[in-house]
Amino acid sequence: MSVSTAAIDPSVCAPLPVLGQDVTVPLVTGGEVTYAALDYAASAPALQRVWDDVAAYAPYYGSVHRGAGYLSQLSTDLFENSRRTVAEFLGCRADDQVVFTRSTTDSLNLLAAAIPAGCQVFVFETEHHASLLPWRDAQVTYLNAPRTPAQAVETLERALADRDPYGPALVCVTGASNVTGELWPVKELAAAAHAHGARIVLDAAQLAPHHPVDIAELDVDWVAFSGHKLYAPFGSGVLAGRSDWLLAAEPYLAGGGASRKVARRADGGVDVDWHTTAARHEAGSPNVIGVYSIASACKALTEAGFDNLVAREQELVNRVREGLAEVPEVQVLSLFGDDAPRVGVISFVVRGWNSSHFAAALSAEYGIGVRDGLFCAHPLVRTLLGSDPQDPGECGAPEAEPGERSLNAIRVSFGAGTPDEHIERFLRAVSELVSDGAQWKYRTEDGRCVPDRGTAAQV
Repeated sequence: MSVSTAAIDPSVCAPLPVLGQDVTVPLVTGGEVTYAALDYAASAPALQRVWDDVAAYAPYYGSVHRGAGYLSQLSTDLFENSRRTVAEFLGCRADDQVVFTRSTTDSLNLLAAAIPAGCQVFVFETEHHASLLPWRDAQVTYLNAPRTPAQAVETLERALADRDPYGPALVCVTGASNVTGELWPVKELAAAAHAHGARIVLDAAQLAPHHPVDIAELDVDWVAFSGHKLYAPFGSGVLAGRSDWLLAAEPYLAGGGASRKVARRADGGVDVDWHTTAARHEAGSPNVIGVYSIASACKALTEAGFDNLVAREQELVNRVREGLAEVPEVQVLSLFGDDAPRVGVISFVVRGWNSSHFAAALSAEYGIGVRDGLFCAHPLVRTLLGSDPQDPGECGAPEAEPGERSLNAIRVSFGAGTPDEHIERFLRAVSELVSDGAQWKYRTEDGRCVPDRGTAAQV
């Protein structure tokens, strides 16, 4: 079985420098190899530009909004300038707010805490758990997985038409699936939501690193994303968009920074005057370095030319899909079909293989890092695999021994820092594992499939 080695067009764009691109890892079969990081959908490697910017600032680190000293003032300016950079990157409207959080999950939980009483929330079962689960205190309608973009819009329109037309409503939808990489019809879904008096929040965790996101152009009310998927480390995230619900809500966290004035009452209690800016939901000492790293990544992607990055990534997507199509045992998972536009996130299963076993062999024998499991999108993966919703399965944990069928899938993901060689090595490894089998024996240990050290397979 062979896989063609057609090269990526070098005239499109060169990969951006990222940390770890020269890291070597040991192979269970002997020797070392440069690590192929193909798990961008979980956490993308930090851009070298981001790391350099952070390193240059680190000696000047100081408390934000807290001090009169030079370093505190410098850090405060950097923090607020980062907010403006992110707003520009997202195409925010004049009255939008940018709130810094820990992650997409944190951003959507913040919004969930701010929705008005009686709000109806509409979310597709295809969402990442960060979008699927925060709405516990709301009236939630879970929508079945659509099989075309048009069906997604129709499904939402029908659900909204049946709702109470007088109460508040919110639609939560992904921009790009973290399982299939497929792009969702965000602008059309936003139009449907607004036509029925609802608002919409866009989970851009998988979209923003791969494709420009413009709040005004898409006409969404909020956007949430994570820094660690946007080539920025340090556990930071963003919720950007309309301010009214956020300002009407109690602070997400109560404490220093969220309050403008606190005074004791005669009865012994405390009166609090909360901020009416983004600071209302940024209590505590903020993650200055994390925020600055997001702003640096936004600048780096913009300056590199997002159109060029998108074009090169599409070349990689096409190459991976063509290579996997040449291996009959591989089934690529898709909601919208082969022609659907997508970013560099592709999930698949291999006939005759346990997915965790296959991923472990890619790592141990080829130095390739992918992800296996249900990708914190359990209902979607089970739908794509045609399994019963009650079947067992959990993120990253194999349900079968090596060689047995599992209810999990394998995900390969890549982006602006991925070299051509990593893609070619991955496709060669898939072909060789399917045709020749693994060179080593594997066992399950602490919920993971790992090489059985000292025991090579009989090949």
